[in-house]
Amino acid sequence: MSGNNQQWLANIKQELESNILSFWMEHTLDEKNGGFHGFISRDLTVNQSAGKSLVLNTRILWTFASAYRITGNEPYLKIAERAYQYVNKHFTDQQYGGLYWMVDAAGKPAETKKQVYGQAFAIYAFSEYYRATGNEAALQQAVELFHTLERYSYDQEYKGYFEALTRDWQETGDNSLSEKDLNEKKSMNTHLHVMEGYTNLYRVWKSDELHAKLKELIEITIKHIINEDNAHFILFFDEQWNRKSEHISYGHDIEGSWLLVEAAEVLGDETLLALAKAIAIRMAEATLNEGVDGDGGLFNEAGPEGLIDTDKDWWPQAEAVVGFYNAYQLTGDEKYREAAVRSWQFIESFIIDKEHGEWHWSVKRDGSPSDNIEKVSPWKCPYHNGRACFEMIGRLSGAATSH
Repeated sequence: MSGNNQQWLANIKQELESNILSFWMEHTLDEKNGGFHGFISRDLTVNQSAGKSLVLNTRILWTFASAYRITGNEPYLKIAERAYQYVNKHFTDQQYGGLYWMVDAAGKPAETKKQVYGQAFAIYAFSEYYRATGNEAALQQAVELFHTLERYSYDQEYKGYFEALTRDWQETGDNSLSEKDLNEKKSMNTHLHVMEGYTNLYRVWKSDELHAKLKELIEITIKHIINEDNAHFILFFDEQWNRKSEHISYGHDIEGSWLLVEAAEVLGDETLLALAKAIAIRMAEATLNEGVDGDGGLFNEAGPEGLIDTDKDWWPQAEAVVGFYNAYQLTGDEKYREAAVRSWQFIESFIIDKEHGEWHWSVKRDGSPSDNIEKVSPWKCPYHNGRACFEMIGRLSGAATSH
């Protein structure tokens, strides 16, 4: 496969349509409560009482809107519409604006805080739904959310965005995204996905204010979030951008490398784009040198002492395919293309669940499935693997799916 783009492209299309998208269409629809199941284990056991996350539902919306936009296949539009209607009906806070972090199985608000990461994914999803369908209401929702984040989450003093606020947009001490995350005021992860959401919105809403904010976000990422010394992301900060973590997340590094270039491309600032491309190459190089195992898989995390998590979660593998291929497109250096091919081969060998469909959450270093049984969950969604396929279909076929 390493020499044949057409075969690789065919494999990716097959994986996207016959495994990833078909799994979500066949197994995740909640016919009792509406929307989508909040939790399904890897043996396809549904937890009917599981809560439903904003992340899962906005990512389903983004993925199927994007699938419809790219392929024109009507069944994908049906799923996107289902997700759009569910998010509007159950996650949207009619009183204070924005969207709840979690609802219960029946769709009632369960965690009402306004996690900025979640709002960013709603902007990403609503703007994509507009791109796919021309639905003006979805565009207006994305624009309104942009204004809401700028009003409440933007740090006027030090720039950037605070992690979380209460339901009515007041300060909160509860900032962390998940049990794994530090309870700090600012994070790489939230800024990365605000940038991603703003980038997608700017494709369809070329406002001067959004242009200025997206430009500033790219500059903040380069100035504060990427470590100039080693080209890795710094993961957590206080509000003044003092570093609060020494961990390295290889998946985020390689994902961020291509999202940064995409943001600068969409923005259309040539000076910033040249800077973003140079940094993206450095990030890809660091990830390739330090984070890739002998089998082509990408490790999860390292610290100052070296590797600290040698499991290989599904999403870093997906991002590695795109990130390394992006570096190849920027440099013409075959080592990056080979790294992308090997990432895909690792996915085909170990990450794709050949028994139950979709992808395993992760595998251990020896290639056996990890202890995590989640197939569908608040964080296990079709977005990383679906998006990797969309991106690679565009890049390998020479069509610009993203722009």
